[in-house]
Amino acid sequence: MAGYHDIKARRVGLDTHSEAIVLLHSGSAVCRSEGFAAHTRILLRASNHKVVATLFPVTSDIIGCDEAILSDSAWSRLDLKDGDTISIEHLDPVESLSLLRSRIFGHDLSENSFRAIIRDVVDGRYSSIHIASFLTACAAAPLSEKEILGLTRAMVDAGERLSWPEAIVVDKHSVGGLPGNRTTPIIVAIVTALGLTMPKTSSRAITSPAGTADMMETLAPVTLDAEAIRRVVKEEGGCIAWGGAVQLSPADDILIRVERALDLDTQGQMIASVMSKKIAAGATHLVLDMPVGRTAKVRTAQEAQELSHGLLVVAQAFGIKTRVLIGNGDQPVGRGIGPALEAQDVLAVLQCRPDAPADLRERATQLAGALLELAGVAPMDSGAALAMSVLNDGRAWRKFQRICEAQGGMRKPPVSAHKQSLHAQASGRIAEIDNRKIARLAKLAGAPEDKAAGVELLARIGQDIAAEQELCIIHAESPGELDYALAYAATHHDIFRIEST
Repeated sequence: MAGYHDIKARRVGLDTHSEAIVLLHSGSAVCRSEGFAAHTRILLRASNHKVVATLFPVTSDIIGCDEAILSDSAWSRLDLKDGDTISIEHLDPVESLSLLRSRIFGHDLSENSFRAIIRDVVDGRYSSIHIASFLTACAAAPLSEKEILGLTRAMVDAGERLSWPEAIVVDKHSVGGLPGNRTTPIIVAIVTALGLTMPKTSSRAITSPAGTADMMETLAPVTLDAEAIRRVVKEEGGCIAWGGAVQLSPADDILIRVERALDLDTQGQMIASVMSKKIAAGATHLVLDMPVGRTAKVRTAQEAQELSHGLLVVAQAFGIKTRVLIGNGDQPVGRGIGPALEAQDVLAVLQCRPDAPADLRERATQLAGALLELAGVAPMDSGAALAMSVLNDGRAWRKFQRICEAQGGMRKPPVSAHKQSLHAQASGRIAEIDNRKIARLAKLAGAPEDKAAGVELLARIGQDIAAEQELCIIHAESPGELDYALAYAATHHDIFRIEST
């Protein structure tokens, strides 16, 4: 058959994250006969699996003319084994690209148009360039409310959807941009201890030092399929699982990866992203945590009000009872920034230890209290007190331990092999902590890939500091990563801005 070629597949450990890449020798029969060039999108098949990959020709002898080197992502999606062959075909024209071009030229997209685009995104028919064009088109001319609803429905319908027998299923989401702020495990433990159902699916970090799933993985397994999630929720009323294992709104993760590379964070896309995950998870009652601060994701009160309005419009359209809590986002919440360090904060709060971060404890009980009020478990203005009592009497800690055991067993968070303190260069009062730069510092130390890496904060805004006093401790798994973080800190003295008193 013309345009159809069988060739031996080879794996060399090419990590392209989630992008499917195939390398072919430029002198191979398939490249010569089909006219394939760099960045050509081609269809790869193996048995019952298929994937759309981006081609890069190779001119050196690192690859033979009778073989194809596949990225790890393409290899796993085709479920290949050493020695397997694949077929290579031309990719049919991607018809939804005409819809994308329509949006670029200023025309609104219908729900069906979004469905076509999102379906092609999930099927891998859009390259990163196509996705970047789609995101840019939706940013240059903001999405209308009708478009946001259409995009949200398309994203929900492109993946799995969980359903629950309970009439009330609660959920929580933080808009983000604030390091630490690991309230989710505490909230799940509190509300499920009071009999509510909270099947929490969380994300891994994309550009932050830790996602909730990364942190929770240091305490218990989080890669649960839909059947396992249902079992844990049936046993304990809730879970804290990685959402990527159940394919809830799978387009969201794909779009976010490109969005972050472009440094785009448009309101319409954010609303569709947040709400599609919550709708797909089967939530009926939702509390949204929205920190506002100069270096947070949402920077002004006006932005917060506009975003809140958009989120509530979508929530109402899908019948989800929702409350938005706008809070202070001037500095990180808790002491730890990085998976294991944040887990230690969570344990300290749940165990009611004297050294537990007071700000994390307060924020978690406020959000849990709002959920309890929204679900009718507590009267208005009394939810936070009820949540605090469940924390103080040990019910939340006991429930959390049972959830961890149900998910596969409780773990002890790892401890870093290397650490070093940063000290104040002068005395004064801490006027500002830059959320973005402190997060960058934690990432350079190795978080989230190295679970024990990150930053331990020892100072807060408003605190009086003496010269040479410790501001934070950098934790790393290797001396090299510690050196990277220290080099960054040495050239960014404004991570902690200290004013003379």
